[in-house]
Amino acid sequence: MSSSHTAEQPGSLTAELWAAIAPIYAEILDHPFIAGLTDGSLPREAFRHFVIQDSHYLRDYARALAVCAAKAPGEQDVRAFADDAIGALAAEQGMHAEFLDVFGETAAEAAAEPVLPTTRAYTSYLLATVYGGSFAEAVGAVLPCYWIYARVGEQLLAQSSPDPLYAKWISTYGDEAFQSVVRRVLALTDRLGEEISPAERRRMVEHFTTTSRYEWMFWDAAWHAESWPV
Repeated sequence: MSSSHTAEQPGSLTAELWAAIAPIYAEILDHPFIAGLTDGSLPREAFRHFVIQDSHYLRDYARALAVCAAKAPGEQDVRAFADDAIGALAAEQGMHAEFLDVFGETAAEAAAEPVLPTTRAYTSYLLATVYGGSFAEAVGAVLPCYWIYARVGEQLLAQSSPDPLYAKWISTYGDEAFQSVVRRVLALTDRLGEEISPAERRRMVEHFTTTSRYEWMFWDAAWHAESWPV
C-alpha cells in the first residue's frame, strides 16, 4: 500500500506541518482509546460516544469542505473538495448507520443527542477559519482530519482488532482508497506552500496545529465520556 507519508519532501510545507504536530501525533497513538481499538478492550460505550459525536462533527466538516471548494481557485480543486464534502456526508450516513445499528439506535436518535463541548469547540473553530480565512488557511484547518486519520489507520491496519466492529473502523481509514484521497490533498498542500506568503504559511501552520490538537481532544472526550457540566 502506498503511504500517506509520500508527500513529505524536505523543505516542503507538508514536512513543516507534520514536524509541528509530531508530539501531538505521538500522544494520539499513545491514547488509551486508540490502544483499546487495536486490542479490543475499548468499552463499547466509549466507541458509541465517538460515533455519535463524529456524526455531528462530519456534518459540519462537510460544510467546511464545501467552503474549501467554493474558495478553490482551480476547477480541479473545486471538484475534489466538493466530492470530499459529499463523501463526508456519505460516511456519516453509511458507516455510522452500521455502527449505530450495533447499538440498537437509529441515525435520527443519534442526531437528537446533544453536540458535546469538544465537538462544538472543534467545529466552531473549523467553520470560523474556513469562512474567515484564505483558501490556504482553510486547507490547513481541514487537513488534520484527512491526514491524522490516514496515519492512524495506516498504523493500526497491520494490527487490526479482535473486535470486528473496531476492525471495520480501522480498515475504513487504513485502506488504499482513503490513503489515495489524502495523498491528493497533501500534494495540493505542497503546491500551496510554493505560492503563499510567509505570513500565510505561518497561519496555515497555526490552524493545522490547532485542529490537530482538537483531534486528540475528540478521542479523549469519548474516552472520558465527556458531557456538558451544567
